[in-house]
Amino acid sequence: MIKIHTFNAKIGFVLGLFLLVFLSCSGSGSGSEEPVIPTPSNLSVTATIVGADAQNPAGDGSGKVNFKINATNATSYKLLIEGKVIDVTTTDYAYVFKTVGTNSYTILASAYNGAKYINTSISVTVKVESKLVWSDEFNVNGAPDPSKWNIQVWDPGHVNNELQSYTNRSKNLIVENGVLKVTAYREDYGKGKFTSGRIESNGKFEFTYGTIVIRAKVPVGVGTWPAVWMLGANIGTVGWPACGEIDILESVGKNLDQNHSSLHSPGRSGATPDTGIIKVPNSSTEFHIYKANWSASEIKFYVDDVLFYTFQNSDKFPFNKNFYLIVNLAMGGVWGGDVDPNFTSSTFEIDYIRVYN
Repeated sequence: MIKIHTFNAKIGFVLGLFLLVFLSCSGSGSGSEEPVIPTPSNLSVTATIVGADAQNPAGDGSGKVNFKINATNATSYKLLIEGKVIDVTTTDYAYVFKTVGTNSYTILASAYNGAKYINTSISVTVKVESKLVWSDEFNVNGAPDPSKWNIQVWDPGHVNNELQSYTNRSKNLIVENGVLKVTAYREDYGKGKFTSGRIESNGKFEFTYGTIVIRAKVPVGVGTWPAVWMLGANIGTVGWPACGEIDILESVGKNLDQNHSSLHSPGRSGATPDTGIIKVPNSSTEFHIYKANWSASEIKFYVDDVLFYTFQNSDKFPFNKNFYLIVNLAMGGVWGGDVDPNFTSSTFEIDYIRVYN
């Protein structure tokens, strides 16, 4: 659905700020007379929503919109879409909206000729369908799919004062009968007294925004610390917590049947205030669905489709860029705590992980 309109006072005010920031000033000439620069005129903006028809006026669900902008005497154009200023070098510009659902947007457009300009706006209503963009169903027996995962091999003490050695052995990490099994053992190995497994998708699958769905069953035993979570892909250059961390499924054996979903960022890391907690009965004996719906404006967390925490996202947080997935089972550490002296082994099971746009 498309609507072109003139500015009311409110939009005029927004455009005033927009133009104040991005107005280009023309240089002074050396002659006695300044050349006359005509103001652009006849500015027109049209939007073609891909797949739109009488039955689907908001498009085919791809979120793609083709804009055409033109004005007499214009030398350049700018569009303001979803708070982003876009320099348009040709009269045609394609933009893909990513927020799932049917949403309306006001697009602000300006045509420039030196310091002179003209502006208008156009409204579009666009549908974005949720589509699967990545998944691991863990349907092939053996090691985790190397095209999707890196297996981490660490000695204990690498992070969080954890006690386990991460290995690449099938004993600790294997896909069997449609399930990824991450098993922790009490055993002397390397420099540790425990072993376990950890896989990461960094360098193989990284993404910004989407819905992450996990079907999993957590291990038992005081001292276990299973998680499915994400780190900012720029951790190698900015470090933690500047890279950001999004924890979707996280629990500890000393508080069984309780899930924590948390976000870590500068000044809000460690014992972060940005966390939600929900009881998950029978979390170690039954599979449950853990989900995060991540967008530029908010991150919502669910267990079995029950919404229990909403984080208000914005550009002041590091949650608006590529992240990668992590699956691990830690032992002890700063949150896992002391391990039950009778602990021998326990398994974290993941049926699937799916990411939708």
